[in-house]
Amino acid sequence: MSFAASVLTLYPEMFPGALGVSLAGRALEAGTWSLDAIQIRDFATDKHRTVDDTPAGGGAGMVMRADVLARAIDHASPPGDARPRLLMSPRGKPLTQARVRELAAGPGAVILCGRFEGVDQRVIDTRGLEEVSIGDFILSGGEPAALVLLDAVVRLLPGVMGNAVSGEEESFENGLLEHPHYTRPQEFEGREIPEVLISGNHKKIAAWRREQSERLTQERRPDLLGAQPLLK
Repeated sequence: MSFAASVLTLYPEMFPGALGVSLAGRALEAGTWSLDAIQIRDFATDKHRTVDDTPAGGGAGMVMRADVLARAIDHASPPGDARPRLLMSPRGKPLTQARVRELAAGPGAVILCGRFEGVDQRVIDTRGLEEVSIGDFILSGGEPAALVLLDAVVRLLPGVMGNAVSGEEESFENGLLEHPHYTRPQEFEGREIPEVLISGNHKKIAAWRREQSERLTQERRPDLLGAQPLLK
């Protein structure tokens, strides 16, 4: 069964975007996964197709309406749909490689792309939306975040990457950042490929890569070292 993604958005023309090229694009054409971009405005009931209103209690900006979003979600994800319902939100739980792997192993995802100041909390509660963040920064809307999430997931689907092993040594897969990479030429602007990498000694190469991963993680993301025990 293919991975089925349904994206609820005010800008369906943003999809598939970058997901229509390279590995994800070829997998989309091959039917390894599917993408349905759904226009939220189609579920508004007034002649202006209104999807937002002023925030209760006052304040700047507008809030996406619960009733319109509920109709859109119920259309995309009827009873019995086993796919998780995700809301791309800066206040959500940070997206991790572990969560990406969980999603890739499932039937797909229904992804709501927020806009304006946010989404009425009642639709988050009643429709069981899982809030997901791709980082501690603010975007104009959830669409770029949804593209990032789907790219991370799709590349892990069976058959998408030419060499499945290439995904096993990447950053975050073992709780560490990835080690440095080198290729020809042997010498570049006075810098040589580390001798151990051309030694042919696979045990020493593995040890060097592990050491480099631990060093980079300590320098750049020490928080990862405290998140889980290092794998030996």
